[in-house]
Amino acid sequence: MPKAHRPRSGSMQFWPRKRAKRAYARVRSWPEIKENKLLGFIGYKAGMTHIMAKDNTPTSLTKNQTISLPVTIIECPSLKPFSIRFYKTEDNASKVISEIFAKNTNKELKRKIKISKKQNKEPEDFDNLKLIVYTQPKLIGTGKKKPDILELAISGSKEEKLQLAKKLLEQNEIKLQDVFQENQILDISSITKGKGFQGTVKRFGVTIRQHKSEKTKRGVANLGAWTPKRVSYRVPQAGRMGYHQRIEYNKQLIKLGTDPKEINPKSGFLHYGLIKNPYILIKGSIPGPAKRTIVLTYPRRSKQKIQNLEITKISLESKQWKQIILIQQEKK
Repeated sequence: MPKAHRPRSGSMQFWPRKRAKRAYARVRSWPEIKENKLLGFIGYKAGMTHIMAKDNTPTSLTKNQTISLPVTIIECPSLKPFSIRFYKTEDNASKVISEIFAKNTNKELKRKIKISKKQNKEPEDFDNLKLIVYTQPKLIGTGKKKPDILELAISGSKEEKLQLAKKLLEQNEIKLQDVFQENQILDISSITKGKGFQGTVKRFGVTIRQHKSEKTKRGVANLGAWTPKRVSYRVPQAGRMGYHQRIEYNKQLIKLGTDPKEINPKSGFLHYGLIKNPYILIKGSIPGPAKRTIVLTYPRRSKQKIQNLEITKISLESKQWKQIILIQQEKK
């Protein structure tokens, strides 16, 4: 029987395979919820561990059983408001018409942008507004100094949005507990790990050819037809891989903690260190390496049922010794 050919593999949904412009995600759409709330928050990925939990979900196959689950830890120090930005819709596009800045800002913000001394007035007529916030990386132990600036949406009517935005601007600090709560569904936007310049086998899953092939084994056999005299973009080619913006939909927030002692291993998290601020546990994995900026938002299309979990144990086992064992095995 002839061998089945598989000239290429990999999703064409994400095309072109461009690297992200910055190290944290850009949120292009926001959900609509009934409550008047801030719809997002920013955190830093610390690492992963596992938990033991009792499954109290009535319809679950593991009802009343203790199960093991992988979780991702995201450290979420409080955010600082920077400004309220007002938009007016013209020609089917939103245009900025005014911006009110906070009176007190951190000196680290000057590392990121040039702060304007001009104070604008609140416009009489606007269609939408968003709150500009920035992070405080000095509160975490990674050594990062430059803050990340992001635009967060607010749900509700125009009057409710303006009232809440003014309150947050005067409050001068936004805490994680004011935005999210335990056992809710989130969408997570982040930038994946960068993997550098890779060939077609790793990048697209092209089948490795036999050893008697011409020119190369780890490459495509045919770049396309003789005419037209060009190579189609659909043909797998070597190039940069990773560092793409991706969204993980409907991830469950299992725990929202404020005491770092409950989660910190003795030797700290690998490539991150110790957690010093409020944190959240997300069920499963999320894109990006340790220290990567993670954007948490309310779900855009939540239809997933929440698994009712009662945490009995959080693994505080050190991840350092596993890394040492792997290095020793590689040397042998």
